[in-house]
Amino acid sequence: MDFFKLRQLKKEIVPVIREGGIGVLPTDTLYGIVGSALRRETVERIYKLRKRNLKKPMIILISSWENLRIFDIKISRKQKKFLKEVWPGKVSVVLDCDCDNFDYLHRGTRSLAFRVPDEKWLRKFLEKTGPLVAPSANFEGEKPATTKQEAKGYFGENVDFYVDLEKLESAPSMIIKLEDDGNFSVLREGGFSAEK
Repeated sequence: MDFFKLRQLKKEIVPVIREGGIGVLPTDTLYGIVGSALRRETVERIYKLRKRNLKKPMIILISSWENLRIFDIKISRKQKKFLKEVWPGKVSVVLDCDCDNFDYLHRGTRSLAFRVPDEKWLRKFLEKTGPLVAPSANFEGEKPATTKQEAKGYFGENVDFYVDLEKLESAPSMIIKLEDDGNFSVLREGGFSAEK
């Protein structure tokens, strides 16, 4: 993304997100429908609009591993080492989250999935907005949108903004569950090699 478009994003979209708005944004994998992970009403709005299973947590985009502190998540030295190896990258990491304040995010699972995106512009954007929930831009169980127009076909005027980058056709992120001892299990294959 060029400098001028990024500056426009920060100027126009960041305030909307900070005020609880939601919209469609290209991520490092697919177009996502995004909103502040720190606003309960925003998260619930995305669940409703996307027709998402209310028991399934959403992946949260963060700008760096340090953002985990916001969610009262303490990581071991081995977990920290692992995260520094895979982030930034197309791998979403599930970590234990036992905080009742974030029940609207973990949906009773007591765990949350986080990703530090590959794209530098997106990490800079996240520094301004704070953590964002970012499920793919489609209704549950349907084909993820690869363009702004496809996303509009799902959500129409029911979101507050659309950001158009280009056609995005990428595998979703790999999802792994990371334990305190640094061992992990793959929950979903995706745009990252477990062998790495």
